[in-house]
Amino acid sequence: MNGLRNKVLLIGNLGQDPDVKKFGEDKKVAHLNLATNEVYFNSDGEKVTETQWHNIVAWGKLADVAEKYLLKGTEVIIEGKLVNRNYTDKQGVKRYITEIQANELMMLSKKA
Repeated sequence: MNGLRNKVLLIGNLGQDPDVKKFGEDKKVAHLNLATNEVYFNSDGEKVTETQWHNIVAWGKLADVAEKYLLKGTEVIIEGKLVNRNYTDKQGVKRYITEIQANELMMLSKKA
């Protein structure tokens, strides 16, 4: 039950190709932008689609998979945890980031 305390499950489409970076000889990280859509009808009966964008980070073997198989528009399921971090930018301003650290990834659409 402890594993359910910080768990995120998203199904969506990539907004761009993964941004993959290598560190040293064996470390790799992939940054993904995932769009999820919610469709509903408003009080006037009009169909409304709302898109939310999520920052995803995948390390190691998941980064390898992202680099090899994922492209802009690919539909994926991401399971991971919510992570908050901060940093100071070049202008000295403290920035805060919320992202999903991926633990598992499954492609729903075929590789282009």
